[in-house]
Amino acid sequence: MRFSDELKRGNISLKLSRVRISDEGRYRCFIPDVGDSSVQLIPGAVSSPFIVRIERSSSGHVVLQCESTGWYPEPEVFWLDGEGNLLSAGPTETVRGPDDLYTVSSRVTVEKRHSNSFTCRVQQNHINQTRETEIKVSGWFRQFFFLEYLYFLFKQLNYGLI
Repeated sequence: MRFSDELKRGNISLKLSRVRISDEGRYRCFIPDVGDSSVQLIPGAVSSPFIVRIERSSSGHVVLQCESTGWYPEPEVFWLDGEGNLLSAGPTETVRGPDDLYTVSSRVTVEKRHSNSFTCRVQQNHINQTRETEIKVSGWFRQFFFLEYLYFLFKQLNYGLI
């Protein structure tokens, strides 16, 4: 359908193509003898988070770091355990890039008393968007210790101890 056909039917629309963050704002339509209407445009951009670092401390704690890039508006980051309980994390680091998109990074330290499953949730309530990723720490530990064991055996073979 053509826009002129829609106009005859009373449909007065504003179509924005290739919306950018700089297009954010209030748009107002005014028709003499009819009135006006306005809409607030909040462009949104989201991406899936990923866990970029896993460290094990000597005390048995595990540090998880989650990162997500390409968000607008600025999102929040939450950590949850396997039962959905909110975990206390350090402050979220936020960087706004030259493209006005946000990169967020958050770290949490977990202990054995927590479950072995952890979720990093990134959400932006103004645009009603949530993305999350989950990691199971115990499986990673098994792989880590298996690789350590293989490395130990390799060293033993190299030194002729086996």
